Amino acid sequence: MNDLLMTLLVLLGGSCLGLLFFGGLWFTSKKMLDSKNPALWYIGSLFIRVGITLLGFYYMGQHSLKYMLICLLGFIIARFVVVRMTKIKEMKPITIDKQ
Repeated sequence: MNDLLMTLLVLLGGSCLGLLFFGGLWFTSKKMLDSKNPALWYIGSLFIRVGITLLGFYYMGQHSLKYMLICLLGFIIARFVVVRMTKIKEMKPITIDKQ
């Protein structure tokens, strides 16, 4: 396979892993607020997200440091994308009335 195509596929795969990991973290944080057992949500989500991410890195790395670093770059890019997408649009300051 062409090296450029493989590099782009690994970058895309790392981005998908990052979106899954950080998007799952955001989803878990939202679900924990309304859950009766938030620790179960947190631990379960942690194992699932880390497991999928490690398997993805192992598979896409293909015993090559170059592909592993490119996958990591895609993962980090996805972190910034998820943070930007889930940011609260406008925050209003809380005013305290002193009486």
